[in-house]
Amino acid sequence: MPAAALPSKSAVTRSRTSPTQRSARSSRAPRPDRPALCDVPYVPLEKRPLPPGRPRDWYVTHNRRLKAMRLAIALLDSGVLVPNQASNVRIRTMAETVGIHPPSDTTCHMVRALMRYSR
Repeated sequence: MPAAALPSKSAVTRSRTSPTQRSARSSRAPRPDRPALCDVPYVPLEKRPLPPGRPRDWYVTHNRRLKAMRLAIALLDSGVLVPNQASNVRIRTMAETVGIHPPSDTTCHMVRALMRYSR
């Protein structure tokens, strides 16, 4: 038998671990250096300055997308999983809860689109 057809030594040792050993490795308790999941619906990240020299429309669109993404994440975390459940009123209420300025109709539409395509 040619040497290329023989399985490598690491492949043989990997296949010898039983399924229970593999699942035991993945079900360990989280390490203390990893952050625990928080129970608040939304925690904003630290904002960074945008790159200079772009057209104004780019900044408007970029900020609108960021706002829609933040609202979509907050809605998903609060249990609104289907875009049909996210009316404009519900999205604006979540924005007030989270501390974001009320979104426009266009941004509300974008939030529902993000929720739709995340599936």
